[in-house]
Amino acid sequence: MPKWNDYKRMARERGSLALELYVVNTVPSGPDADLPGTLPDHLAYQARMEQEGKLVFAGPVSDASGDNLEGEGMIIYRAPSLEDARRYAAEDPMHAKGVRTFTVRRWLINEGSFTLSVGLSTKQVNLS
Repeated sequence: MPKWNDYKRMARERGSLALELYVVNTVPSGPDADLPGTLPDHLAYQARMEQEGKLVFAGPVSDASGDNLEGEGMIIYRAPSLEDARRYAAEDPMHAKGVRTFTVRRWLINEGSFTLSVGLSTKQVNLS
């Protein structure tokens, strides 16, 4: 496999979007982690990151069966670099207080689509 930046360049040359984002996989640090106690600070941090244009998506992920939550989550950041994305994740109160641990990986968006519907008179927004 080529190096990351070589692949990114090749993807752009062939006409792909090659949008680089950063995926944070976050898990509880242990069974006694105080997730509920740090949730308000975490959500406030996420809201601020969203307002600053740094947070793309965030939320919990299921276990492999798809039926249960086990406390794992995924956060997608828009950042100038991998180091910045790591800093964003480290500053999240859940991570900073040791309630959760995380890994950060680069993600290159090449294909896909989503639908955004904005109702001007109804003031409704739908994303699918």
